[in-house]
Amino acid sequence: MRIEKHPILTFEKGRKVKFTYNGEELEGFEGEPIAAALHAAGVKVLGHSSVHKRPRGFYCAIGNCSSCLMTVDGKPNVRVCIEKLADGMKVETQQGKGDLI
Repeated sequence: MRIEKHPILTFEKGRKVKFTYNGEELEGFEGEPIAAALHAAGVKVLGHSSVHKRPRGFYCAIGNCSSCLMTVDGKPNVRVCIEKLADGMKVETQQGKGDLI
């Protein structure tokens, strides 16, 4: 589920790392956006709208919308489309507007 070859862009892959998503261990490449790693692992729904509870996915990929807000390492409202993946990260689906712990 990854783009491996592109006629214009190049994709530099970091080392393979492990992270958890809602308690499930997944793998991705260090430095890639968290949303890209989730998408490659088959995760298409990143959350739900706070008012109508409609599913939200990987949308703008540049940090302008709020479709990809998740809780990362206990911090709510992280835009996972621009947040870089690191080894051992704990990524969780955010409920509502996110609560500070």
